[in-house]
Amino acid sequence: MHRFRTHPRPTRRLLLAGAILAATAQPAPAQASPEAVVERFHEALLGIMRQARQLGPRGRFERLQPAMQAAFDLPAMTRIAIGPPWSRMEAAQQQALVQAFSDWSVATYASRFDGFSGESFRTTGQSTLRNNDRMVQTALDRPGNDPVQLNYLLRQSGGAWRIVDIYLTGSISELASRRADFARVLAEGGADRLIAELRQRTARLLAG
Repeated sequence: MHRFRTHPRPTRRLLLAGAILAATAQPAPAQASPEAVVERFHEALLGIMRQARQLGPRGRFERLQPAMQAAFDLPAMTRIAIGPPWSRMEAAQQQALVQAFSDWSVATYASRFDGFSGESFRTTGQSTLRNNDRMVQTALDRPGNDPVQLNYLLRQSGGAWRIVDIYLTGSISELASRRADFARVLAEGGADRLIAELRQRTARLLAG
């Protein structure tokens, strides 16, 4: 025991501690770029499109759900789509709206992309906006048809880039359209009416 205490060379314990310290000093994995977030989502979407008929509406929904939760900031999109009335809602209503909006968003994609005819996505550019958000420009190429321009607005959330809006044909904000729609429903019956409406829409989409 005394020999180990006075020996000038490092002990096994010190070597182990050094190894642990070196391991923890390794840099953290690089954050996925805005383009990578969009391209990863497109890859998942194409995979589901290729199996669309076999999966059916509910199968596509179940496959799309984790991909969209990873790529989109669905809670932020819910708040943006609802607008000022959000701050006047109860916490339970906000939580229910996030869930209803998220399910409806996934079901909408599952309904839109219900087959595959050789489509492909390509990224055409990226720009940085004044508030440091990113706009990723992409195109959906369709054999025998003109390409469809889809621009994705991404914002950092929790240390990661997440999609918060989509601009159809490059300029039509999807969330702006939804806000106008939601304003009408909220005026008719408030948050509970909108929750019920979104759940009904989701059920209809999943019914095929």
